Amino acid sequence: MRRPSAGSKASRASGTKPGPTPVSATTNAPGAESDPVSALAINISDLTLDVPIENAPKPKRRPIIPFRFLELPSELRIKIYEYHFDNFGEVLDLDFENYKRYHKRLGLLRTCRLTYQEASYVFYSTHTVRLFPIYGKFFKAKKPLLARMKPNQRSMINTLELRLGPGWNRPPRGWVVNEGLGLKDCVSARRVKVFVECDPSNEMFKGFRHSDGFYERFSRELLGAVLDDLPRIETVEFDANPSVKKNGAMMKALLEVTTAKGVKLAWGPEKGWDDGGGKRGRSQDHQLW
Repeated sequence: MRRPSAGSKASRASGTKPGPTPVSATTNAPGAESDPVSALAINISDLTLDVPIENAPKPKRRPIIPFRFLELPSELRIKIYEYHFDNFGEVLDLDFENYKRYHKRLGLLRTCRLTYQEASYVFYSTHTVRLFPIYGKFFKAKKPLLARMKPNQRSMINTLELRLGPGWNRPPRGWVVNEGLGLKDCVSARRVKVFVECDPSNEMFKGFRHSDGFYERFSRELLGAVLDDLPRIETVEFDANPSVKKNGAMMKALLEVTTAKGVKLAWGPEKGWDDGGGKRGRSQDHQLW
C-alpha cells in the first residue's frame, strides 16, 4: 500500500482536490516495470472462449472404417438375422399392423443379393404363414397372404397354419384351394398346423347351423385339398379350444382325411390332446394307420 505524499497532505489541508496523477512516459516504455494493479486490469473480452487462437492445431478427423459384415462366417450372419427378425410374432397373416411391424426391418432385404437370399430364408423359414386370413376386413379377402407372395418366397416356408372356425355358418368365398394360392410352390413345407376354434356339431350350435354336417364336410374337403397340393408335407399338428372334443364330428372328419393321406399326426400345446386325463407333448408325433 502506498503512503500518501507530502503534496497530497498539503492539498487536503488546503481544502483543494488533488488533480489526476500524470502518467510517466516511462511507464509504457518497453522494458519498464508495469503497475501490478494495471497488470490485472485485463479486458473481459479477452477471457471469452470464442476468440480463435492463432496457429492452433486442428483436431484430427478419425477415418470411418466400415464394418465388413459379409466377411463374417455365414453361421454368425444367420444368427444376426434371427435377432433382427425377433419379436415379430410366430404367425404371419394379413393385418393392418403389418406395415408398422415388418416394413422397416424388411428393408434389410434390399441391401444386396447375398443378404436378400440369407435374410429372406431366415424370415420365411422361421415364421408360420396362415393359409386364410381371419381378421376384420381381410377375413373376406380374395387373395390370402400366401397368394400375394412370390414363388421364391413361398418356397422358403416350412410351416403353414389352417385355422378352422371363423365363418362356420358361411365360409368366405376366398377360402378355396386353387393354383392361385400357390401351395405347389411350398416345396419346403413339412408341417401344417390345424387349429379348430369350434365344433358346430355341438348342441350349443343347434338352431344356428347352416345344416347338419355342413361345416364338418367343408373343413374336411379344405384340409384334404391343402394336403393334396403340398408337395412334401410330413406332419399335421392338431390343436383346438377346450370345448372341441376329439370324438366330436369335427375332429373325426379331420382325422379321417389326415389318415387317408398317410401323414404323421402331432398334438399342439393348447389342447394336449386328450379328452380325458393325460396330455401328449407337442413334440410327440404319431403315425396314423
